[in-house]
Amino acid sequence: MAIFVIGDLHLSFQENKPMSIFGVNWENHEEKIRKDWMQKVTQNDLVVLPGDFSWAMHLKDTKEDFAYLNVLPGKKLLLKGNHDYWWTTVTNMKKFLEENQFSNIDFLYNNAYEYDDKILVGTRGWGQSEEEEDKKLLRREALRLEMSIKDGIQKGGTTEKMIAFMHYPPVITTKDGQKQENILFEILQKYQIKNCYYGHLHAQAILDAVQEDYKGVNLKLVSADGLDFKLLPVLD
Repeated sequence: MAIFVIGDLHLSFQENKPMSIFGVNWENHEEKIRKDWMQKVTQNDLVVLPGDFSWAMHLKDTKEDFAYLNVLPGKKLLLKGNHDYWWTTVTNMKKFLEENQFSNIDFLYNNAYEYDDKILVGTRGWGQSEEEEDKKLLRREALRLEMSIKDGIQKGGTTEKMIAFMHYPPVITTKDGQKQENILFEILQKYQIKNCYYGHLHAQAILDAVQEDYKGVNLKLVSADGLDFKLLPVLD
């Protein structure tokens, strides 16, 4: 039973939004991901998708994107990204999956998820800026992360084997080359969570991604193009 991760699939089977406009490496990216997935993942494995799964604006328009996911092996666990406008309530989303017989997909949202001997926690996160609205959204995401961690503690009793997933990075590289943490990173440190996987960064931004053991937290970028469209084993 293995855990894999890949973010930012940006599927658009029902939307006219080809990702190839962002670079030639995105051409046929759905097939690249599918091929690698089929080579690595078994039905007993779990794949975490930390945000920006579909370009659809409404839940009803995600059917083809979820159908693509549903036929791939393994259990799938989705987090919300900044472009997941289709995301509604967990109740509505689970009802949609059930109605369409998508039986191997679940969501990580204000909760924790148990898999084998691991506890998976996380939240979307948000961008760092001096704008008051951004600060407000970041504080709200911090509350969601803490809710997820506390649910994980109830389920597992400890944070020792807890793994965090986010869409936005909890640490960024500033224009002057310095590393800047946000409140989500402080929460990871508070609960001594040692591994965090995040997405969101693409193209040139990948070069500035913080991917190291930073102040006791091992950070790893897992956006699709950041991984060359290949699933990454978690804790490998």
